Amino acid sequence: MPTDIVIAQTTIDDEGRAEALALGAVEARLAACAHVDPPVKAVYRWQGAVQVEREWRITYKTARDRLPALAEWVASEHPYEVPEWIVLPVDGGSEAYLRWVAEESADA
Repeated sequence: MPTDIVIAQTTIDDEGRAEALALGAVEARLAACAHVDPPVKAVYRWQGAVQVEREWRITYKTARDRLPALAEWVASEHPYEVPEWIVLPVDGGSEAYLRWVAEESADA
């Protein structure tokens, strides 16, 4: 059953910047929480050449109605020309956890 909670992800090439993107979104109540994953190897084509880089993935849990504000904030804070921005629906989960996400990402 679909919920009003979503997971949004981006990546960045610097651990400190990843932590700043995670912390800033939570402090601004744009997300209830954010995970910063250890570096992953990104292989992608950019401007005609294949690139191999280390990146940190930031995963946000937020209410669907906060998503536009979160997306705008991440875009304004992110240094990439075309940052990854992927949104996944949450189709279920613990009612208590989903309620917590909704409460903690609500506009204050």
